[in-house]
Amino acid sequence: MKDEYDFSNAKRGAVASSKSKTRITIMLDDAVIEAARALAESEGFGYQTVINNTLRQALLNHRETTAELDQRTTIANAGHFKEGITALELKNLEKKLTEVLSEIHRVMTP
Repeated sequence: MKDEYDFSNAKRGAVASSKSKTRITIMLDDAVIEAARALAESEGFGYQTVINNTLRQALLNHRETTAELDQRTTIANAGHFKEGITALELKNLEKKLTEVLSEIHRVMTP
């Protein structure tokens, strides 16, 4: 270790900046977080990724319904997934996210 370090040009914040993502604070129901964590654990993703993908899918579905599109636009066309993910993997993930969203709706309905 050095005796002294020069922090004159240092910047506060995250070590690795995340392009195209914004850090926010949001309050979510405990049931929503628990469902996202359960899915994330079984799929090998982080729970925030699960929440982000679920929200993205819900927004895409809403946009499609509103516009009454004949053909569904996939998340892959939006360019938000890393290269190498297959159409089958994307379809399976979409199915599981839809199931989780249904469970979240079920839990949140009084």
